[in-house]
Amino acid sequence: MSTWPEWLPLRPELAPMSPYGAPQVRADASLNTNENPYAPSTALVDEITTRIKDVSKSLNRYPDREAIQLRTELAQYINSQSGTEFDISNIWAANGSNEIIQSIFLAFGRSSALGFTPSYSMHSLIAKVTATPWIDGIRRNDFSLDVDSACAQISSFAPALTFITTPNNPTGSAITIDEIEKIAQEVSTRGGLLVIDEAYAEFSSEKSAVTLIAKYPHVLVIRTMSKAFAFAGVRLGYLIAHPQVIDAMRLVRLPYHLSTLTQAAASAALEFKSELLGTVAQIISAREAMAFELERLGLVVVPSCANFLLFSGFGIESAKLWEKLLDRGVLIRDVGLSGYLRVTIGSAAENAQFISVLQEILGGSKE
Repeated sequence: MSTWPEWLPLRPELAPMSPYGAPQVRADASLNTNENPYAPSTALVDEITTRIKDVSKSLNRYPDREAIQLRTELAQYINSQSGTEFDISNIWAANGSNEIIQSIFLAFGRSSALGFTPSYSMHSLIAKVTATPWIDGIRRNDFSLDVDSACAQISSFAPALTFITTPNNPTGSAITIDEIEKIAQEVSTRGGLLVIDEAYAEFSSEKSAVTLIAKYPHVLVIRTMSKAFAFAGVRLGYLIAHPQVIDAMRLVRLPYHLSTLTQAAASAALEFKSELLGTVAQIISAREAMAFELERLGLVVVPSCANFLLFSGFGIESAKLWEKLLDRGVLIRDVGLSGYLRVTIGSAAENAQFISVLQEILGGSKE
């Protein structure tokens, strides 16, 4: 039953919805939002401060609405990572990858969108908010993606937008570039766009889907600086795509949507990319160590190519274990999958606290 007042003309399809967001509660170890645990270095903080001070002299003026310098630097970064030849015409930047997702729906969500769940929940949520019919695609029972089945579903539904998240959230699994290309070929026969969400790409050894764009102009790739770049507080997401896709983003953007301060901070971070990406190997190593510890406790861990682990086999209700952990100062994520919880790879101290508390809880639950 709706709790909205009668005088509020809320769109009916929004009435049963709840705002997206992980619980914002105090915890000694906050391992629920897939943040990078490594804070910016003093050198990077100083560089950001210097640039912010410089651009603050002109804050009475609107920002560069095309974010020319930042988009040029993002293209250079992607080229250095994937051996591509993109330029500013292939890049769009926005306030986090969620704004990119919303812009894609606003520009192209004319008929329907398909995503293979469980996956990033904002895809379906933004679809509903933008009045785009959403189709929950099917994965295998172990949450991996059956590419032949995915192609069959695309053929059957012929969606305007098909979403693939790799590495996938909340499972952490990734698919290969050959599998993505097979899906891209199927999507091309149906006249739709294939949107590859690569928020966690830097944590994976798989080849990026950006390498397919030259051959398949209907492939769009979403990236973010929130994860590997440890820049979640700045809110900077970006899209790599064919120039005509980028032009379409201009039709649905809000005026001056990317602030001068955001552009300056993100540009500084890209200058420090080697330092920032240096933490990726540490996080991967810690991920493997944590998976080992979870399995040592008798739990089942889904293989991950991201900076988090999805695990099961704890023998009590997910919500109950989540609450017991929080009571002891450890906050992880209940992703709504019965019998599963997700934990972000944090600092060494946070990881150790999580394993210690989990061992204490599970030891007690088995008595």
